[in-house]
Amino acid sequence: MEISYQLNLVLVEPEIPQNTGNVARTCAATGARLHLVEPMGFRVDDAKLKRAGLDYWHMLDITYYPSLQAFFAQNNGPFFFFSTKGAKIYTEPAYPPQVYLVFGKETAGLPEDLLRANLDHAVRLPMREGARSLNLSNSVAVGAFEVLRQWGFPNLQREGVL
Repeated sequence: MEISYQLNLVLVEPEIPQNTGNVARTCAATGARLHLVEPMGFRVDDAKLKRAGLDYWHMLDITYYPSLQAFFAQNNGPFFFFSTKGAKIYTEPAYPPQVYLVFGKETAGLPEDLLRANLDHAVRLPMREGARSLNLSNSVAVGAFEVLRQWGFPNLQREGVL
């Protein structure tokens, strides 16, 4: 029986349109679904958002939610919460074939009560002491490609052509 893989990338209250555009481009290139949780710090028709995603918007599967509660009411997980406060390194979990990677807003990250309630699924990207965090879109790409690596990059072109 063939395994059905689905990577879901979730941005909770994103504030910077260029970051969301970059994440949208990552979703388009990998086949990941994008979930945007409001409120957002920009309008979806923002030119900076569109410019960062370039001409990939037609390749996206995007769902919008009015709140984090609405997101959880409509999705079953499993969820992995990326945060500088996570106790595990993002490479430690074995990501299941249907997974949601959840990222918080640029200025505050994910709510601490959400992280406390999900300590076993709170992961972090290692970095030097004193470094506050990586850019949101970079963090999403690192997390997404770790999941895809574990899965063997299903449905992705693995070789380039010169």
